[in-house]
Amino acid sequence: MLIPIIGWIVFGLIVGAIARLIYPGRQDLGLIKTTLLGVVGSFVGGFIAYLLFGGSAMQASGWIGSIVGAVAVLAIALRVNHTPPQTHTH
Repeated sequence: MLIPIIGWIVFGLIVGAIARLIYPGRQDLGLIKTTLLGVVGSFVGGFIAYLLFGGSAMQASGWIGSIVGAVAVLAIALRVNHTPPQTHTH
C-alpha cells in the first residue's frame, strides 16, 4: 500500500520538475506543489489521450502524456492566477 503512494510521489515530483523546466518563466512552486502538478498532469495527460484515442476517461498517463498534461496544467494555473500590473494614478 505504501510503495505505490511513494511511487506516485516520486513520479509526480519528476514530471512536475520537467514541466517546470519546459515552461518558460519563473514559477513560484515548492516541492509539494511541484509534486501535485506532476500527479494532476498525469491524469490530465490521460484525459487528453482518452479524447484523442478513446479508452478509459479516468486514467493516468505515461511519461510523455504526464509531462504534456503537467505543462498544460501549469500554463492554465499561471494564467488564472496572473494578476496584471497595477497602474498608479496621480
